[in-house]
Amino acid sequence: MIVVVKKKSVIIAAILIIVIAALSALIGSQLSVAAANAKMVPIYCVDKAEKKVALTFDAAWGADKTSRIMDELEKYGYKGTFFLVGFWIDKYPEVAKEIHDRGHLIGNHSTNHLHMSKLSEKQIAEEISITSNKIEAITGYRPKYFRAPFGEYNNKLLTYAEANGIQVIQWDVDTLDWKGLSAGEIADRVNAKATEGSIILCHNNSDHIVEALPMILMGLKNKGFTPVRLDELVYADNYIIDPGGKQIPKS
Repeated sequence: MIVVVKKKSVIIAAILIIVIAALSALIGSQLSVAAANAKMVPIYCVDKAEKKVALTFDAAWGADKTSRIMDELEKYGYKGTFFLVGFWIDKYPEVAKEIHDRGHLIGNHSTNHLHMSKLSEKQIAEEISITSNKIEAITGYRPKYFRAPFGEYNNKLLTYAEANGIQVIQWDVDTLDWKGLSAGEIADRVNAKATEGSIILCHNNSDHIVEALPMILMGLKNKGFTPVRLDELVYADNYIIDPGGKQIPKS
């Protein structure tokens, strides 16, 4: 009788072990799938103790205001970051070179200003690499930052960028200058929303950006903020990005 009971206990224990192992494998598999499908996030802003912000300018159409934007920034001793589209570079190579030569930073804004989230991996690679090659040919500098047209991204884009040492940059302050806002309205948006580590989105040829810049720069200065190039704001390594897109240094 004792032998029978022991045999039953052993069988039950073996069954429990098999069931537990199967459940563990299933849960592990589900977690792996969830991790693989988790939405990746680019950099929207940076966790900074210092009162630094980055003024960024997307350049896709027109260039007649670009030099004046740099003039205004330099009056205050500041530098900006300009994200250039490939066909814009083809049309204004001398302006692209001027941006670099004057000490401002150049980022990649794609080759054809397409919806990156709708492209294949091959097309994503081409959109980024072709423009990086153009920038490097003109300036000798290969951009480390990419901003997706329309702010559209997906895991394919972010995975490609990460594998190629490129950081994808969004923004947490949108000037809405492209909507035809007045200079005062543009400046008010920036000065109300900017905080430590903010990345501010502007456009190089919007209607009132040149007139808005002195008000933006004075407002930021009065609040103790210093506009810097992206490479003086964003961490190059040893960081995480939280679900809201804030880049945080690892402790």
